[in-house]
Amino acid sequence: MTWTMPPETAPQDRIWMAFPREGQTLGDTTVAREAGYAAWTAVAHAIAEFQPVSMIVDPSEMSRAQKMLGGGIELIERVIDDFWLRDSGPTFVHAANGSLAAVDWIFNGWGGGDWTSATHDRGLAQFIAGLLGVPVIPSLLVNEGGGIHVDGEGTILLTETVQLGAERNPHADAARVEAEMARTLGTEKAIWLPRGLARDYDDFGTRGHVDIVATFPSSGRVLVHQQNDSGHPDHATMREIRAILSEATDAKGRRLEVIDLPAPATLTDAHGYVDWSYVNHLVINDAVIACAFGEAKADAQAADILAAAYPGRRIVPVDARELFARGGGVHCITQQQPRVRP
Repeated sequence: MTWTMPPETAPQDRIWMAFPREGQTLGDTTVAREAGYAAWTAVAHAIAEFQPVSMIVDPSEMSRAQKMLGGGIELIERVIDDFWLRDSGPTFVHAANGSLAAVDWIFNGWGGGDWTSATHDRGLAQFIAGLLGVPVIPSLLVNEGGGIHVDGEGTILLTETVQLGAERNPHADAARVEAEMARTLGTEKAIWLPRGLARDYDDFGTRGHVDIVATFPSSGRVLVHQQNDSGHPDHATMREIRAILSEATDAKGRRLEVIDLPAPATLTDAHGYVDWSYVNHLVINDAVIACAFGEAKADAQAADILAAAYPGRRIVPVDARELFARGGGVHCITQQQPRVRP
């Protein structure tokens, strides 16, 4: 059987999310928890203006989810550990006949951090696939949806500290990872990045997810996070990554066109250097749900760049600061379900 992961710009049926539940990620004060609930809710409502949203909700949070989300979003009750659905849920692919299937990566809580548990989330991909009645493609690779980006034409972006990290796949090498991506996603060419952004290696980080660093807006083009301040540790990291991408060719042999997405001016918060990135946006059928950071000039510049990269789609900024404070952004908390291909 041949499987192919379509690009994120392909037509979609819905977006999957998970509603926050109490725990270390959400926050240890009432104010922090309320801010987390509000951030997830704002993203869900922004998407729901354009297409259906299905939300997995832990039983302990169903009453709150019903009040905050209203009747326009499908709520599905299931026990969960965390609520970064991009990572704990399935990665959807097409079969050769255009039908849908769900890749079930092994999820171990981003390398098994002591602040999370994957006990219930390990079965989430199969659960969602069961709701949809689509086949499951099991994988022995520890991986998350935020750790990959594909162009839909055979190219995939990966990070050495994610798929090859000892916390996830201690016995894997690049060739074995690439073979598994080819089997499950239909990719032919992997572009390996050495690491991710500095903040992503803190306690709540993913150890280098690519979806905060770079993404393919279309064939032969790559949007890349740009940190212009030399005092920020990501300045040197992104110079190296940009150089790699500017020299790379995709599966079709094309030299990639690199499009810079400059970071906001804010460099630090109470916990150190921030990893605020406009790369972590969600593409849906008629819009792009973009991260915003309360900086009018930078947010507007990013919106203009995204509008040029995704012509015909409305750019919808959503304040992502509370998401990033918990370890991710808009892309990290969502997962697109592609339409069945004719």
